[in-house]
Amino acid sequence: MTKRAFITGIGGQDGWYLAQILNEKGYEVHGLTRRPLDDEVIGDGVPASDRLAAHLHFGDLTDSSNIARLVREIAPDEVYNLGAQSRVAASFHAPLYTASVDGLGTLRVLEAIRLSGLVDRTRFYQASTAELFGKVSQSPQSETTPFYPRSPYAAAKLFSYWTTVNYREAYGMFACNGVLFNHDSPRRGKEFVTRKITSGMARISVGLQRSLSLGNLDAKRDWGHAADYVRMQWLMLQRDAPADYVIATGEQHSVRDFVTWAAAALGIEIRFFGSGVDEHGIAAHVVGEAAAHVKQGDILIRVDPRFFRPTDVVDLVGDPGRALNELGWSPLVTARDMCAEMVASDLAVARRDARHIPSEG
Repeated sequence: MTKRAFITGIGGQDGWYLAQILNEKGYEVHGLTRRPLDDEVIGDGVPASDRLAAHLHFGDLTDSSNIARLVREIAPDEVYNLGAQSRVAASFHAPLYTASVDGLGTLRVLEAIRLSGLVDRTRFYQASTAELFGKVSQSPQSETTPFYPRSPYAAAKLFSYWTTVNYREAYGMFACNGVLFNHDSPRRGKEFVTRKITSGMARISVGLQRSLSLGNLDAKRDWGHAADYVRMQWLMLQRDAPADYVIATGEQHSVRDFVTWAAAALGIEIRFFGSGVDEHGIAAHVVGEAAAHVKQGDILIRVDPRFFRPTDVVDLVGDPGRALNELGWSPLVTARDMCAEMVASDLAVARRDARHIPSEG
């Protein structure tokens, strides 16, 4: 029989890659999205060749009755709860909304499964986050590392994590958490720092902007590719018994490293001078045609204190050992290769945008 999957947040980066995998495996895919249902494209600017075979349902995780109705009507074999207000910085400005979507939203889905009598049928995956570790007490972080959330986003996700565990233990539900470390791709939203960097550097290279302003360049993250991480999500629901896993690469890099990689992919050697809010990145050497609008000595990177968080997480790196040992999972794409892929995609967009700017005279 054809399996049915229900993906909340299907319009996001992970939702697209996961739906692609499930399409390839012959699933009937349903997705919850806030996009208009007459928009056949999942993800901004996705070409027709990349469109997915999915039944789209309008709504979000704040609407209990709609969630309950959809779960009952779809009767999914697998639910992937990827929907969230996923911007950490934004959660400080909208903590109540973040709590409703990221915290109570998970409870709404789990209750819908339980009240629809699908506990014995439906397997549930919760997209958890490395932000749970927050003010880390040990490094690298594993499934046994204590949590110490440092943002409204992380606090809401902590509620979701333990709610998932509780439904597993209280009702015998196949429910599990994937504690995902940072993961990106060309489909990542531009409000996230990695995409902000690759898009900004691409626009600088074609003359659409002069410089890029960032926050804490010393923040360190464990970056992986979204396509690798959603593969792990599917593997988790194929187990004989539910369990929680850290999904990470085990390698750590700083925001400054990511900027350096993005510049290098465009033929720019960037060097940093100064410290704190006075730090800036200068084009030390420029080669090739990709950065024709950049000259040696140009200030490309500036630090802006507006982008610092009230309480920041500065040192995250995961231990994916359990995923490797029990599921045979390991990432296929390195962080630097992912960065280069994102730059190439954003450079194509920037060149297209530059062609549409009227010439002077």
